[in-house]
Amino acid sequence: MSKKNNSNYETYSEFKNKFFHKIFQNIIFVARKKFFFYFKNHTNYTDEKSVIDIGTTPSLDYEQNVFLEKTKNNKRVTCLSNQDCRILLEKYKNIKEIIIGDGKKTNFSNNYFDIVHSNATIEHVGSFKNQIAFVKEMLRITNHYVFIQTPNRFYPIDFHTIIPFIHWLPKNIHRKILKLFKMNFYAQEDNINLLSKKELIKICKILHINQYKIIEHKLFFFTSNFILIIKK
Repeated sequence: MSKKNNSNYETYSEFKNKFFHKIFQNIIFVARKKFFFYFKNHTNYTDEKSVIDIGTTPSLDYEQNVFLEKTKNNKRVTCLSNQDCRILLEKYKNIKEIIIGDGKKTNFSNNYFDIVHSNATIEHVGSFKNQIAFVKEMLRITNHYVFIQTPNRFYPIDFHTIIPFIHWLPKNIHRKILKLFKMNFYAQEDNINLLSKKELIKICKILHINQYKIIEHKLFFFTSNFILIIKK
C-alpha cells in the first residue's frame, strides 16, 4: 500500500458517525468471522505458523480486527500497514512485529512467511497495475499460501459509499458521479478500485498462477465478497 494523505482509518472513523454504521458494524463482524473460517480451513493455518497481515487497521473496534482476535495465541504474527498500528500492541500482546510499509514492495526475503493474509486491502492499493504488483509481492514472500479477501465490484451496494449500482458503471464515469456527490476521496483510483471476479482471474493469469481458488461469499443471496486463495 502506498502512503496517502487520507488514511482508510480516517474514512472509517467518519463512517462510524453515519446512520447506517450500527447496521453495517454487525454485518462486517459476522462476515469477517466467516472470512476467518475460510482462512483457517483453506490454508492449513495453525497457531504455530508464521503469518503476515498486510493492510492491518489501527483500530481497536472489534469488527475491524477479527483476524487478530482469532490469532491471539499465535506469537508469529506480523502486521504491515501504511498506517501506524502500534496502538494494537495494547490489546494484542502476541504480535511479533508491526511495520509501516508498502504492501507492493516489502523488505522480506523470498518465502519468509508460511501464510500471507490480506483483508479488504487490494481494492485500496490503486491501479490494476498496482493490484498485480500487490499480489505478486504477497506470492513472493510466502512459502505456502496467500489469502486475499476483497469486496465484489458487482454487489448491488458499494459499502464504502453506501450508494447502490453506480459502481457498476465504467470506472471513469463512476468516479465522475462520486465527485458530483462530493465524495472526492472515493473518486480517486488511488483510494478505491473495486475488483470483479474476472479481474481477479486476470491477475492470476498475468502472474502465471495456476493453483488458486476463488470463494464467493454471499450476503442477501448475492456475492458480496471474493476470497482468492493461492497455493504456492
